Formats: sequence, structure tokens, C-alpha cells
Amino acid sequence: MEFWRAGGSNTGASPELARKVEAEGWDGQMFMDSQNLSADPYVQMGVWASATSRLKFSTGVTNPFTRNIAVTAGAAATVQAVSGGRAVLGIGRGDSALAYLGHAPVGLKQFETALKHLQVLLSGGAIPFAEFGSSGDAPSLHELSLGDKHTAVALRWLPRDLPKVPLDVAATGPKVIEMAARIAERVTFSVGADSERMQWALATARAAQAAAGTQVSYGAQLVVVCHPDETKAMEVAMHMAPPLARFQVIQGKTVGPTDQAADENLEAIRSGYDMTKHGVHNAKDRIVGGGLSEEFVRNFAVVGSPDHCTQRLLALKAMGLERFVVVGPGFYPESWGEAAALFAREVIPAVRAG
Repeated sequence: MEFWRAGGSNTGASPELARKVEAEGWDGQMFMDSQNLSADPYVQMGVWASATSRLKFSTGVTNPFTRNIAVTAGAAATVQAVSGGRAVLGIGRGDSALAYLGHAPVGLKQFETALKHLQVLLSGGAIPFAEFGSSGDAPSLHELSLGDKHTAVALRWLPRDLPKVPLDVAATGPKVIEMAARIAERVTFSVGADSERMQWALATARAAQAAAGTQVSYGAQLVVVCHPDETKAMEVAMHMAPPLARFQVIQGKTVGPTDQAADENLEAIRSGYDMTKHGVHNAKDRIVGGGLSEEFVRNFAVVGSPDHCTQRLLALKAMGLERFVVVGPGFYPESWGEAAALFAREVIPAVRAG
């Protein structure tokens, strides 16, 4: 069972923080790739790799629009090399990185092509220029007068003995879940902590996996707010849940199982999410025109005491999840003091032993 800390705009590149996170027992750290909201993830991963010996690293997440995928593959493979095989490439269709450039997430067809091409490049293969497509407005290489020229995209420097970087797809809707289970080594669901929605996501992925004959590790990105005082925990969770919950309705309609109460809350997010506060941790009033109900947040997120959090995560683990990407620890209020470390100190060991 792997426990990863989610990335954010204030993750930081401090070697001291890297060693602290590793000592707390975390398995991995994700680094936000959103150029207008956060520092460069690959630079930070390099710093953390040099300061640790066990911790894994991943973009959380990148996308195929803001970086040419050959550049992305080269950066991920570099982290893999300098860390001694501790890199994972987390990728999605794009959210804030594209929104802050004036764009919506990339289309499904483009995303699937990018996933397939990344797998080829990370495996040491080559993609003919004609298949790779255009990466901008630069003229074709064929316009240059050269005695000979390359005809395909490939990481020609990739060491033969370097383990392949696993591809981890952040998935919410059924089409992305299905393509991820067919193509990637890892799928990390962003569907909340509700058991019915998680069962639906797993069933969707497993059906596609069985048809393709692939081997896939499943994980979940979850908002977890752990505090012995449930009132304090809920107050923080109310402000942390909307950025993750919005993926359920980012394309205009709710994906997966739902009910009337959930629909009402998700509609409030769909029509009123304040994107200008997306990178502000624990920002209040993220939703213009009204917030979420405590009942919705209690189902969507994991909120409460260490014992309560442990039981919720054990129930999800029993479904077959092998990895939790936890949004919460690292972003709790400084006023919590020692209580801010309860999740790492009590919940992680209990879930592993459970």
C-alpha cells in the first residue's frame, strides 16, 4: 500500500522538507505542474531526489498541451535516472495549467494519442515524424538543406538499463478510465471517497483492463482532513473539497453514480467555482453563490478522527486500491500544531497493518 502526498503551489524545493516527508513514512510526493500557480515540478523533484533515498516522485499532474510530450518524457526519464528509479509520470487532460492560458482540457482523441506516444518514448522506442504530428508553428525540418536528417522522435540518450518510468493517468470520467486501463501501468481515480462511486470506477477500469489484457495498479486521489475535533476537520474540508470535486462536472455533466443531494452540490461547483482561487490553499468562498453541504463533503472526502479516517481508507483499500494520493497533510492550518501530523503518525501505519 502506497501513500503519496498531493502536490500544491507551495510544495517547495527544500531538502529539509524532503527528508522530513520521507521520515514521516510517506511513499511518494507529487508536484503540481501548473506554470502560473506553481514552481517547476522537475526542478523540485531533482532537489528532493538528491536529498532522499526511498521516496518516489511524480508530476501531479502534467498534461500533453503545455509541454511537448517528448520534452515531458525526457524530463521524467531524467528524474528516473538521477533518483535511481524512483520516478512516476502522472498525467491528465489538463486543468489549471490550461485554464490559466485560456484553454479547456485537451480532447479525448489527442489525450489517448499522447498516452500511447509517451509509452513508446519511455520504453526507448521511436515515433515517425508523420505520426508524431506538429508541436507548434515551426517550419518542417524538410525545408532545411541537409545531407541527412532524423525521421522519428526518440529519447536517443536513454540508458539501456534504466527501468521504464511508469505512466500514471489521473482519471474521472468513464472514457479516460477505460483508455488509461488499456494503456498505462497506473490509474489514479479522482472520483471522491464515496464507496459507490469508487466501485463504479474500479468496475469500469477492470472491464477495460480485462479486454486489453493489461496489468494495472489502481489508486485514488482523496481529500483527507484528519483531526480529533470533527468540527475543526469539517471546517477545513469544506474549503479543500471543491477543487477536487469539480472534476466530476468539469465537462458540464456529472459522471458516475449520483443522487439528488450530490447533484445539487455538484451543480453549485459546476456553475460557480472560482478559478481565481484555485491555487490558494484553504481559500474560503471557492464557490460563487454558495458552498457545499456538510453531508456532501462528509461523503466525498475523508473527514474526522484518526480512527474514522483509518476505517474509511481500509474500506477503500479492501476494494483493491493499492495507492492513496492524499490531499490534506501539508496544507493543514499551522494552528493545528502536533495534530497536523496525526495522519502520518497514526493513520498510515494503521491502514498498512489493517
